[in-house]
Amino acid sequence: MSLDSKKDLCREFARILGGTGTVINGVCLVQKFRDIPFKILGRRTNSPLVNPQFFSFENLDFQGNALNLGETVLLQEEVNPLLTELRKRNITVTAIHNHWLFDQPRAMYMHFQSIEPPLEFAKKVRDAFRVLKY
Repeated sequence: MSLDSKKDLCREFARILGGTGTVINGVCLVQKFRDIPFKILGRRTNSPLVNPQFFSFENLDFQGNALNLGETVLLQEEVNPLLTELRKRNITVTAIHNHWLFDQPRAMYMHFQSIEPPLEFAKKVRDAFRVLKY
């Protein structure tokens, strides 16, 4: 796949997910950030380290399948609904954890992956994310 074709595919991947995409070292990376009013140590934060949503795809094969990866910040009460929605779509959840201490509300982070065409992954994730509150 040519670099221009990969950039076009990355642009569409980003459009579906509602983020900003770029190709870095052959990897399409899409970033967006949730607007959740988190506080850490009693102070409001808008840090991209706290509110991220990241998605990527790479290693596209001749059948159009790629390694697709995602990570999102969640409110604690969003974990089970999103886990259920991703599993319904055959996306594997690989980790659920926190990053911060003394945060309010509790910020949780979920990582997930699949091997499939990137645009199918993007559509599945977009649809699963409809359970999120923000």
